[in-house]
Order: sequence, then structure tokens, then C-alpha cells
Amino acid sequence: MKLPHILTTVGSFLLLTAMPAHGIKSQKPVKNKMSQYLFAYFTGNSPKQEQIHFALSKDGYNYVPLNNGNPIIASDSISIKKGVRDPHILRGEDGKFYMVVTDMRSEEGWASNRGIVLMKSDDLINWTHSTVHFPTRFADKWSKVTRVWAPQTIWDSEAKRYMVYFSMLTNDGSLAYDKVFYCYANKDFTDLETEPVYLFDRGSATIDSDIVYDKKDKLYHYFFKNEGERGICQVTSKRLTAAKGKQPGSQWSKPSAPVQQTNENVEGGGVFKTIDGNGWILMYDCYSNGHYQFCSSKDLKNFKFEKNTSTSGKFTPRHGTTIAVTEEEAERLMNKWPSDQFSVKRLPGCNNPLVLDFRADPEILYSKKTGKFYLYPTTDGYAGWGGYSFNVYSSDNLVDWKDEGTIIDLKSNQVVWADGNAWAPCIEEKQQADGSYKYYFYYSGNTIKGKQTGVAVADSPTGPFKDSGRSIVALSPAKRGQQIDSDVFTDPVSGKSYLYWGNGYMAGAELNDDMMSIKENTTKVLTPKGGSLKDYQFREASYVFYRNGLYYFLWSVDDTGSPNYHVAYGTSKSPLGPIEVAKEPVILIQDPANNIYGPAHNSILQIPGKDEWYIVYHRINKDFLNNGPGYHREVCIDKLEFNQDGTIAPVKPTQKGISPVKLGK
Repeated sequence: MKLPHILTTVGSFLLLTAMPAHGIKSQKPVKNKMSQYLFAYFTGNSPKQEQIHFALSKDGYNYVPLNNGNPIIASDSISIKKGVRDPHILRGEDGKFYMVVTDMRSEEGWASNRGIVLMKSDDLINWTHSTVHFPTRFADKWSKVTRVWAPQTIWDSEAKRYMVYFSMLTNDGSLAYDKVFYCYANKDFTDLETEPVYLFDRGSATIDSDIVYDKKDKLYHYFFKNEGERGICQVTSKRLTAAKGKQPGSQWSKPSAPVQQTNENVEGGGVFKTIDGNGWILMYDCYSNGHYQFCSSKDLKNFKFEKNTSTSGKFTPRHGTTIAVTEEEAERLMNKWPSDQFSVKRLPGCNNPLVLDFRADPEILYSKKTGKFYLYPTTDGYAGWGGYSFNVYSSDNLVDWKDEGTIIDLKSNQVVWADGNAWAPCIEEKQQADGSYKYYFYYSGNTIKGKQTGVAVADSPTGPFKDSGRSIVALSPAKRGQQIDSDVFTDPVSGKSYLYWGNGYMAGAELNDDMMSIKENTTKVLTPKGGSLKDYQFREASYVFYRNGLYYFLWSVDDTGSPNYHVAYGTSKSPLGPIEVAKEPVILIQDPANNIYGPAHNSILQIPGKDEWYIVYHRINKDFLNNGPGYHREVCIDKLEFNQDGTIAPVKPTQKGISPVKLGK
């Protein structure tokens, strides 16, 4: 149910509130771990675009707009000019949130705004707001101001107050070009209670300021757009304001050379700390070239280009700023302003996809210990396959799934040998000599030497998992491809366990009894030879299972972002080949008539004690077929059936999925 907002006027102070929402508590200083980034921005120069927008990101580079790209607050309800630009958002020292914006309607001209808007929130949802009109608020000296641009807020630890800084220009000759000034806000953040004081001047038009404090070097780093240098420059200082008796602005160092990593025109530079605390991200608007550019830095001195994020479709940001938020805060924002891009949807009466999140590369397990099913997928939705953690889901019936939480986080100290790209897991349940069970979880991660495969172990299918501390597959026996897409298989005939992996090649090897290392001299390259992208040319995602004296080898063909991504198979009389490609090798492929594309990278499940089989796979979410198809994937399940001669019957991928499975005792 949507709750009505109440707009109350108290003097010149407008209060935007909402009726209490179930499950939302008053904000306290946040102690939870930060998990996402919140980007506040506007989108363009028309009145409809001069509004406040929010977007969320898990990596700081790729953002999903909230509210399906629509504004989250209407400008005409908060500003004098009925338009706002350049939002700066800040998590305050008191646990509250502060936002300041330019009060402007650009269609009236670039020298037409006269003030700013101050905003404050306890929960990122409900914001109070008030306007500051400089010609009347500071009439003695600033009655001739023609623009007040890009305000920002920072906590002044020496003054114990919130400083608001901005650039100004006048038409009376007192300011020949844009210079930066500051004021201190009052306690309620409803007004500026000190006169503007000069903060910084490069000697030419200086706008779009952003100041951050680095605890490592104990310096304030001040980034600004210098019109004369056509770029974003930086000055530093040990203090925000000039020392007593010194000239205003004297606290800053000499300006640096431009720090942006492009020759394009840029503006709106914003700097924010990475969630892991190990670095910084600098972003800026390449306003003439249709993208935002992101750079990383370890020290705020040297900047490395990371990526250009296209400003198109529902995500068209202009001059914004970013803060880190907790998972609770992110969920609150998504619940208030949902977006189609945050989750997948099922058709009425259907059970596919299995979970309503972007997930891929599913591994399925039936646990003898618990009598439940468990699903281990890659966390999807990150551009560039940038997911860094794994969650596990449990079910009693293969239809209703519960998220049991994160079991591996490559951005944490849990994994020391890799830092991201958590891909394509697999797991094996092994009963120990004392009757207990252990769970061996294999997965790939990114290292400075490329993608490698590691292993973690737990006493429960839901963890906690302890990583081995190193990769167990670091090099390609085929001398090409990536060491990813692992599969683990225990041979019911011999009791031996095997690990399979490879991208561009298929390799297999016997595991030692500890399940944490590969037995020497057992690694073999098993890549099925021949084929084409139309049928069985091997790409990745090996999967092995045993039935009626045969070892079945399944693999994926083509690229994971292609609608043609599909599954082929062959058989062998041994867990390490050779593999004989089936006469009719393609068993799962797209069905465009039913909006099913790229169904592949599978695992196989046998119902205990029955000749009843299921194939679990991912497919491309149809809404992203032309926009990030390779990392907007969803997990599905359908029946796997065999012909009388043991060959696999082609699987018809469905939207409906399967009916709940009841396990017999």
C-alpha cells in the first residue's frame, strides 16, 4: 500500500513527511556493515529533468536507478525555481542524512538562480527541506548574486558544525568570475546562519567543489572543476578554514594538474570511499560524450581509469554524489522506490525462475544430513560479472526456496587469495568415518594472475565455510582459457571424487582424500573435439553424473550472453574420459516463442532412491536481452528424461517449471 505524504508549511520552512510505514524504525547511528552505494543525481536541463534521482550500486561503478528512473522527490515541492540540480548527499556525524541542491531552472539562463535548498532525513526516505534565497538572506552584501552553484556539505570537526560550501557569481563587479564560499548551517539544518566567507579561488572560474577527508594522510582533499584547465584539479590542506590571522583560502596547497583520465569535457567531480575502506572512487560527468567515467585511487594522488558507464535509457545521471549504505538501508530504499532491475518476476501460475533475484551458474545439492535441497548460484546483476559473494538457498520441495544468507565473501578477510569475480560454484557432501558430514565448496575468483579455483569446507550445507587459504587450480593444463566453472563428482562405483573445470577447454582430475587438493599426475584434458556453435563446440561449464553404467558429461556452448547459449552432452565409461559426443548432442536450447533465451550452465539432480531427474540451469532475463544479457540471468528447473537406450531426451525449457517434489521416507 502506498502511503500519502503530508506537506506542512511552518513559516518559510517546508516539511515533507510520510505516515509511518510498517517495519521502518527511526534512524540511529549506523553500525552495520556498508554493502551498497547510493548515488544522488539529476538528469538534464529541462524542468522535468531537474529533479532528484537515486540509484544503487554494489560495486560503485554500475548503478540501477530507483523508482524505475523516475524522480524520488518533485522539485516543485521543495524549491523556489521549481527545479533543482547538483545534489550532494552526506551521512552525518549524528547518523542522519544531509542533502543540499542548487535551486535552479536552467531554461531561464545560466545566471538565473539565486539560492540553494537544504534537506535532512532520518531514514533516506522522508526529507525536511528549506530554501535559502541569497539576495534576501544576505541582502547587505549579496543582493546582486546571479548564481549559487553546486552546494555541498561537510562536517567541520574543529568548529563542530556543518559547513555548506558553493560557488557564487555576481553582476555588480564584486565577483568577476565564479569563486567558492562557505557558510555554517544552523543546528536544524534549515538555514545558513553565518555570512558567506571566501574558501578558495584558483584565479579563474572555480565550480563543482567536493571535499573529502583522508584519515591516512590526515588531509582534506578538495576537488574542483577549473574552467581554465578544462578539468578537475585538487588542492589539499590540514584544515578546512584558514588559520586565525591568515587570509581566507591560504590554507590550501598549490593546485594539482587535472586528475581526470580522459581528454573529454568533464564536470561534477565526486569522490567517495570504497566500502572495503581500501581506496577511493572518483567519478565525473563526461557531459558531451554520453557517459559517466569512474576512476579508482589508493591514495587520492594517483588515479586509474576503471570504466565508462553509459548514460542512457533509465539511467542518465548528471552531476551527482555518492555515499555508502547498509543492506538494511538499501532494502528500505528499494521497497520505497522499487525498480524492475532489482529482481526478476514469474508469470502467474509459474515456478520458473526459482528465486526472484538475478542468479546464474546454479549448483544443486540434496543433503543426506538434512533431507533438504540446496541451491548454490553465482550472484548476478553486476556488470562485467563483478559479483563477489555466494548465497545459499534451501528448499523442501524444489519450488519454495529460502535464502539462507551469504556463505562466501571474496571482499572480506574470509578469502585471502582472491578479491572478486565469485563465479560458478559446486559442492559435494561427503560422509566421514565417524558418520558426520562435511561439505566441500569449490568456486572461482579473481587473482592478479587471472581467474583461479579454490575450495572452502563446512560442517553444514549452509556453513559457516572456511576457505583453504589458497587456490587449488591456478594453471591451465591446456595452456589457454580460464580456471573457472568447476564441477565436483563422486563416482558411486569407486568412491573416488573428481574435480572438473575449464573455459575454452575441459579438464578433470582426481581429488585427494582431503578433498582440498588434486592428486598428482591425474589431471587430463578432456575437451570434446569438433562441433560448432550450432551444436556441441565446447565452451565451459562441465557437469558430470552417473546413470546405469554410463558417465554423462554435459557442457555449455557459445557465450553466456548469447541467446544461443545451450547445453550439449556426451558419455564415457570412465570419470576421466574419453568422451564420446552423443549423436544428438543438443539437449537444452533457446525457445524464443516463449521468451526463453540462453538456457545453459546447468547442474543435474537425481531424487534419492528414484530414477527421477531434474536439470537446473540459468537463462537470460528477457528484459535484458539487449542490455547486459550476460549478467542478468535467472535460475530455472525442468525435468530431465532419458530414452530407452539411455540417451538424454531433449529438454523443453518452460516458464511453468515443475510441481513441488515430495520426498518419500
